[in-house]
Amino acid sequence: MAAEPVPQWILALDNEDLEFIKNFVLHSGSMKEIAKLYDVSYPTVRLRLDRLIEKIKINDSMENEEFIKFIKRLAIDDRISMEDAKLIIEKYKSERGGK
Repeated sequence: MAAEPVPQWILALDNEDLEFIKNFVLHSGSMKEIAKLYDVSYPTVRLRLDRLIEKIKINDSMENEEFIKFIKRLAIDDRISMEDAKLIIEKYKSERGGK
């Protein structure tokens, strides 16, 4: 049985994200348990999980162009607002012919 290559979305995550995923799985996906483990509130865990989901989506989607990925990463990292990111991406797509 041949070993499958590691998916790109996994390689794009940092060690902290991978540790969070490991703990999430080991605690059966209980955000309440993860909140206790990290000594943070449930909404903080939810936010972290939402950001991790967005990172995975960005890195898993090969159809996204590098510029769009860059803008999405800025939004995920709170460097720009999600609304601004959407406006920039919409403008970029319209300039490129709606791809």
